Amino acid sequence: MFTLALCRLGATCRLRCGWENCQAWSFRGFSTTAGQGQQFSLQEKQVGGDLEMPVAGREAETLFQERPEPGNQYLEDALLRSYLEAHLPPKVLEEVSAELERFGNRLQTKIRPLGWECELNPPVFRQYDAWGQRVDHIITSSAWKRMKEIAAEEGLIAEAYERRYSNWSRVYQAVKLYLFSTASGGFNCPLAMTDGAAKVIESLGTPASLKTAFDRLTSRDPRKFWTSGQWMTERRGGSDVANGTETVARKQPDGTYHLYGFKWFTSAADSDVTLTLARIADAEGRVKQGSSGLSLFFLRVRDEEEKLNGIHVQRLKDKLGTRQMATAELWLNGAKAELISAEGRGVASISSMLNITRIHNVIGAVASMRRMISLSREYALKRVAFGKLLKDHPLHMQTMARMEVQTRGAFLLLMEIVRLLGLTETSMASEQDQLLLRLLVPVAKLYTGKQATAVAVEAMESFGGQGYMEDTGLPVIVRDALVLSIWEGTTNVLSLDVLRSLTKSQGQVMAVFLSTVQEKLQSASSRAELQCAVQRVRDAAGRLARCCPGAVPVQLAARDFSFSLARIYAGALLLEHAARPGSSAVDVSAAQRWCRQELCPVAAELGNGSYGAEESAMDSALVYAGSRL
Repeated sequence: MFTLALCRLGATCRLRCGWENCQAWSFRGFSTTAGQGQQFSLQEKQVGGDLEMPVAGREAETLFQERPEPGNQYLEDALLRSYLEAHLPPKVLEEVSAELERFGNRLQTKIRPLGWECELNPPVFRQYDAWGQRVDHIITSSAWKRMKEIAAEEGLIAEAYERRYSNWSRVYQAVKLYLFSTASGGFNCPLAMTDGAAKVIESLGTPASLKTAFDRLTSRDPRKFWTSGQWMTERRGGSDVANGTETVARKQPDGTYHLYGFKWFTSAADSDVTLTLARIADAEGRVKQGSSGLSLFFLRVRDEEEKLNGIHVQRLKDKLGTRQMATAELWLNGAKAELISAEGRGVASISSMLNITRIHNVIGAVASMRRMISLSREYALKRVAFGKLLKDHPLHMQTMARMEVQTRGAFLLLMEIVRLLGLTETSMASEQDQLLLRLLVPVAKLYTGKQATAVAVEAMESFGGQGYMEDTGLPVIVRDALVLSIWEGTTNVLSLDVLRSLTKSQGQVMAVFLSTVQEKLQSASSRAELQCAVQRVRDAAGRLARCCPGAVPVQLAARDFSFSLARIYAGALLLEHAARPGSSAVDVSAAQRWCRQELCPVAAELGNGSYGAEESAMDSALVYAGSRL
């Protein structure tokens, strides 16, 4: 229960102000000077007398706590800066650091207030005009439109494709997106799909028919910049596109196709273009089922007259989070499209897009963790409880330290996959690098999606009751984080994808993973304070190797196996970072603490016999005990 004083009569309660753009209110309340406790002024002593007045006539007080106000995100992120200093070439570091500091200032003063405006003014759907004509108009806020312009101005997509910094361009882009994510008012989602679409077109050799689209998707000019959607999900399934896609493509005399079908979940439905899957009908109207029957198409959402391209908007989705972005159900009723994959090769062609969007999902997950911890840290410097600041309560700081360790491990996983992606895109990656990237993308996505939810909820709790209040902006971050374990493949779906990568490489990817872990541990093994943690990672890697000697783990072990890969690799990355020249005591402590957790849960569960047929049968019995089945 909360005991709240009454708000002063006549004061404007800005209940939806958020952290960054709420105005300075005039308060007569508790003194919150750090270290002085909560002292009452003479006016507060008179409140008891005020209570005898009629409610309508008395001045009221409000509970007053200083809101956390983090500064420039780039300058305050010590791990980010130390990573860039350790990896980027000096000249690149000098240029990038100056740009990121400038960007951090723009985020703080201009972009974050726009992001909050996107939250307060979500998209609305107007199906008919005043005269009964169907218009299917999705109306977005001016702040949302401004975010699109800013994305172009900052080169948030362009940076990856201009490759000004060669293989480090992807790292630089990822860092900017990481800083932008929680300030973007949900615009990070259309950027993920835009990046993915650009990647698909580039991987196809940028055909002449798609040159204009590629240029617009990667443009820095706000007047030319396009965003893309990704219309895959249909009524019969989410990730199961092979069996769930019912959309049919009919070839036209001019070589284009008309698409017919229902897209049940289309994020950023206000985008300019999209990629989508469909089954090509033959002369008799028959289509081929399964993944081999799917082809990839590119289409403009609107024609030259800005009319919808054979598309009918059914409704906007009523979502738990990411409310800032228009997600819709769409009927395709003769939408004109261009076939851009070989017939029946749609799934293979879209794979590069999924790789990019999953990396963007990791960026969003790590960004939400870092933002929540940043706010919690600032709050602990100002909030007095039980006679002292939160930062002076050891248990509170222990909880925050645990969140910080999880965030550091997730951040280094993110940087590792974008580093490998940069090498791959500039033809500098070895075969081992490419195998490792294929494995680590689904691993990082599934693990950080779970981490983001856990850290966001824990951090919200660190604010007490205030964390549950909508006008603080904290519930927005929590709600938006919850989707990160669902978008681009759920935890179980991606765990099975991890197993497929082992099968396809005939175990080679596992050998690369284990050898890379050992390489990263080399520098740390000579540091006395890190030797215990190094040994724990080595032991965990050995137990993991014994779990699948030359074979793929059983399906029931897929999730724990993937978690083991994530924890072991993140542990190696943390140790590598802690062993670098100039590392801090904080870096060392973070690596040590990460390695104290169970690094190989799959081995522990195997020891308990948790993956056998009898255990599987009992799982079903436990779930359905007492049900009608």
